[in-house]
Amino acid sequence: MEEMSLILGIITYIFTIILLVVAIIIGIRIIGLTEKADKVLDDIQEKVNSLNGMFSVVNKVSSSMELISSKIANAIVSLFGKVLKKKKEDTEEDE
Repeated sequence: MEEMSLILGIITYIFTIILLVVAIIIGIRIIGLTEKADKVLDDIQEKVNSLNGMFSVVNKVSSSMELISSKIANAIVSLFGKVLKKKKEDTEEDE
């Protein structure tokens, strides 16, 4: 019986050592994986920041085009209003 207890103790220690070695290997791989993920995230962040400048330029151009088109539309509406007002005045004078 004593031999069985000794053998089970040795087997337990062996499995514990194997489990510890496997846990260390998995931990090292996870650390390597997180380093790779950090590099990828940094690269993505750098690319997004470079695109922010382009989006800023596009935003400024679209804002200026909106302002120009708004002024053109207002001028056309004003011109039509003047023409219609003039026609109304002409028809009132005819009566």
